[in-house]
Amino acid sequence: MYVSIILDGVGIGEAPDAAAYGDEGSDTLGHVLERCRPRLPNLERLGLGCIRPLPGIECVPRPLASHGRMQEVSAGKDSTTGHWEFAGIQLTKPFPTYPEGFPPDVVAAFLRETGCHRILGNRPESGTVIIDAFGEEHLATGDPIVYTSADSVFQIAAHVDKIPLRTLYSWCEVARARVCTGAHGVGRVIARPFTGAPGAFRRLSEKRRDYARAPHTMPLQQALQQAGVRTVCVGKIADLFAGVGFDEVVKTKGNVDGIRETVAAMKTAAATEKVAEKEGGGTFIWTNLIDFDQEYGHRNDPEGFSRALEEFDEHLPALLDALPGNGRLLISADHGNDPTTASTDHSREFVPLLVVSPHASRDLGTRATFADHAASIADYFGVPYSSGGKSFEMSPGRDV
Repeated sequence: MYVSIILDGVGIGEAPDAAAYGDEGSDTLGHVLERCRPRLPNLERLGLGCIRPLPGIECVPRPLASHGRMQEVSAGKDSTTGHWEFAGIQLTKPFPTYPEGFPPDVVAAFLRETGCHRILGNRPESGTVIIDAFGEEHLATGDPIVYTSADSVFQIAAHVDKIPLRTLYSWCEVARARVCTGAHGVGRVIARPFTGAPGAFRRLSEKRRDYARAPHTMPLQQALQQAGVRTVCVGKIADLFAGVGFDEVVKTKGNVDGIRETVAAMKTAAATEKVAEKEGGGTFIWTNLIDFDQEYGHRNDPEGFSRALEEFDEHLPALLDALPGNGRLLISADHGNDPTTASTDHSREFVPLLVVSPHASRDLGTRATFADHAASIADYFGVPYSSGGKSFEMSPGRDV
């Protein structure tokens, strides 16, 4: 069993090319620790403080996990780009973004294909801010709120009492298939339903749907799947790959729910692991814990971010207890999202790397690409896969 947990947005210091992304000085984990001083005893025991000096976190003499940090090489800093690189797909060209809003040809195509009269918004904005700004007009007219962010996303917001969910989802499907294509092939089209009255609108995160651009080459999980490894997604990761390569997808309502579902998936896998291994299989569980990014990073809330770190740390023993003796538990992140800076967007940062295994812990250093994740998991399961990364598995001579 191999379990990978992505702490969405929990970067660990600016990457060497941070200036090219406007992210000089970003340090998500360092700044949150410095300002809020959360207690993270379990992460400390794993070796979090051995990756680099961190405020309030000791580098323990005998960490329980191998530790290091990873650098992204793909162009971009969004969730899709980060997770694709984790799965062995490195992008030389970033997904398109729209800092000035969508151009007239994209808007015209959306109106033509959906039959909508007009759109509201059409600018990069926080989802809560743009719904507050245009929600009342949307209720009066029925015109959808269309907006983007610093990420490569085409987002459509609609009130569930004005626009039925099936209509909103249909608009997104049309946008994915016939509007956001070619040069405008954004990473994700996202349905953003909301409810409530003006001044008290509330997004319905559990009814959100993501329509991802399909990967152009085989991702890690598909290679594992074809080799007989059972692949389980907990959280949003399947949405970032258009569902490609996952046998089971478990939707979650936040970090704690994501951890509980991961533990449940681990226990289910452990019950059948011996039989699966005899057949050359096994289980790969890939989890994304989204609250750090969605609830706190984008909203410049370091205190909330700090509480989420403590919450994860508190539940970490349950994950460790569910891990079989020959299993692996990897903890990392897909990008930064420093809530202490003026920006509300993702930041180009190194990401932490902690790997729990039966072997003695090692200093894994700075990994040259997130694709080392794919190489290591393929190595663990003995599945041939060309990822562009190098395995940090202990087996000698098995670097991919």
